[in-house]
Amino acid sequence: MKRRDFLKTSSLLMGAGVLPLLKHVPAYAAGHEDTIVVVLANGPNSMDIHRKGTNRPSYAIAVNLYDRLVGYGSKTLANGTTMYDFETIEPELAESWELATDGMSVTFKLRADATFHDGSPVTAEDVKWSFDRAVSVGGFPTVQMKAGSLLKPEQFTAVDAQTFKIDFIEKSKLTIPDLGVPVPIIINAKEAKKHATADDPWASEYLHRTPLGGGAFKLERWDPGQQVVYTRFDDWKSGPLPGARRVIIREVPSASTRRALLEKGDADVSLDLPAKDFRELADSGKVSVQGAPIENSMSALGLNMNFEPFQKKLVRQAVAYAIPYDDIFEVAAFGRGVKMNGGTSFKPTTTEWPQPFPYDTDYDKARELLAEAGYKDGFEVPLSFNLGLADWSEPAALLVQEGLARVGIKSTLDKIPGANWRTKALVEKSLPLHLKNFGGWLNYADYYFFWVYQHGHLFNSMNYKNDEIEALVNSTLKLEVSDPAYKPNVLRMIEIAFDEVPLIPFYQPFLDVATQKNVTGYEYWFHRQLDARALAKKS
Repeated sequence: MKRRDFLKTSSLLMGAGVLPLLKHVPAYAAGHEDTIVVVLANGPNSMDIHRKGTNRPSYAIAVNLYDRLVGYGSKTLANGTTMYDFETIEPELAESWELATDGMSVTFKLRADATFHDGSPVTAEDVKWSFDRAVSVGGFPTVQMKAGSLLKPEQFTAVDAQTFKIDFIEKSKLTIPDLGVPVPIIINAKEAKKHATADDPWASEYLHRTPLGGGAFKLERWDPGQQVVYTRFDDWKSGPLPGARRVIIREVPSASTRRALLEKGDADVSLDLPAKDFRELADSGKVSVQGAPIENSMSALGLNMNFEPFQKKLVRQAVAYAIPYDDIFEVAAFGRGVKMNGGTSFKPTTTEWPQPFPYDTDYDKARELLAEAGYKDGFEVPLSFNLGLADWSEPAALLVQEGLARVGIKSTLDKIPGANWRTKALVEKSLPLHLKNFGGWLNYADYYFFWVYQHGHLFNSMNYKNDEIEALVNSTLKLEVSDPAYKPNVLRMIEIAFDEVPLIPFYQPFLDVATQKNVTGYEYWFHRQLDARALAKKS
């Protein structure tokens, strides 16, 4: 299908679904000052962020229904968008903390009046069990804790009912910031243990459907594939009470329907509209549109090293020269992002990340490199993308397909449903050539490399392994940015990424949100999910 035909057909199909779905979102709720109605393409597949296979929308459950020991401050960008402040750590469940004089432990004093949703007190024993669980269940949550050098239960001690201590294995700049990400949630251990078994010691099956938290909101109902409803927890003590008593999050797969609901006033908030819609809505002035570049994030093409041609660096570089970057930026991102092509040198001079790679569209160069690598006549490869992110990934895939065809690489499109993407791309790592997007929660280049370039880690869907990268990341994660070794280490990582190109970035995307003009309190967060705690509506 030609690009113009795809865009025309997509518009017709999206428009066809508007009217039948309008009736499913309660208009009265959108008009009620105590209720926020949110429309999203995909909702959570679990109430437990620690569960294997939990999807990104489930991160919002961890943020809104659970507490962490600490959180982050906020700041306002020049364009008026409010976002989290990575450099400011603020109390949440812990009202204070103290670093040991030798720098090898930290002790937290918990709020004495904090309770879980069932009214039981939050104690240090609950915190310890929750941390023990996070470092023991395996998979993504355990690796995330590892990023902050939180590795084993022996590091965590409940000193008394209100005092919790973490002993460090090594000093790391990521340890305290890592406590504010969605993973280290504080679970009602007393209740969870009632549902644990010998085969399920962490009560994973129960917590999959039944959250046991003490966060700003309680779960009113969850209809998987349809909606999640929060109600405010009026006894919450870890911050200002939310401005909304109720938050209704509806799954509406059609982007055109989500936009129609917003423009009609039947929805208050939508985060995941296509870039084209955000640009048009911003131009129209009908609703408020706020956006910020997603920190530590790139929309990119992953080349799987288990696929024989991609084991050759020259082939990977050839693919990097065969990408129509400018077309992708305009058609897939609609200009809402920062270009990541056209860098001027293979030797980086700044640790800024992400930064443009030194490749641009050059089909002659691509053909030359393919011939040098022994693939003068090209090869065939499936090109996979996530249908759950089709608003950008499908037009980008079509353009990549066109570019590769011009240098003799024949790619067949492999459309993978969003529900299956994480398993195929990230767990099994079985996709030879695939579009991907990752955003690192902690805004350091070495943290991005930890997740995306270190072998075996979840978001290294390329099966890439480089011994020098392994050593550099392991040594740099614990270094403060002020350490003399930090800058040269990061520059070397980036230089290797430029040269080896297992990952070919297109652009750094924006995270946009559209809201009714009477909705206040939206903040951009690194986890890219809606933090409803600060949302409110003006009457």
